[in-house]
Amino acid sequence: MTGRRQHQARSQIYLRLRTRRLELFPCPAQVAQAAVQGGADLEPILGARVPDDWPAADLLEFLPTYAHQLQADPSLLGWGIWLMVHREERTLVGDLGFKGRPDDEGTVEIGYSVLGAYRRQGFASEAVRALVKWALAQQEVKRIVAECSADNGPSIRVLEKAGLRLAQAEGSLLRWET
Repeated sequence: MTGRRQHQARSQIYLRLRTRRLELFPCPAQVAQAAVQGGADLEPILGARVPDDWPAADLLEFLPTYAHQLQADPSLLGWGIWLMVHREERTLVGDLGFKGRPDDEGTVEIGYSVLGAYRRQGFASEAVRALVKWALAQQEVKRIVAECSADNGPSIRVLEKAGLRLAQAEGSLLRWET
């Protein structure tokens, strides 16, 4: 990636949330494209180390579609993928985000993933709390929902700590909401 393209990508990362240990920001199209190509192109844009196990296979598969969606409609930035960077280590530790803009009823669905080496350290709880707070401050958002497996204790605790409550259980799937 050329220096000019790196600068353009950095300048598009205008929305940043800071928590005690993390910096969260929505993933612009240029970052998504660089992630598909590999960490070496991505690290200078983010100003952070990108571990070899990021992105997960399902996210890697989605990134080209996500980049295309953002290029077609830049106002989607913030309603898709967000990145979690450990502030002190300057390392990408995971991702989270929404499955699109709020629907007609003001509902958005949130999801999250933390890299294996950073799990069980409270990063997901810290990030999800911050993103839930940000989303609820947006005028168009009335409710946040999430799903997790009934046997996923760590995810259940993350959602509880973020202020979501169990709304429905269907077999092994739990549905949460604010």
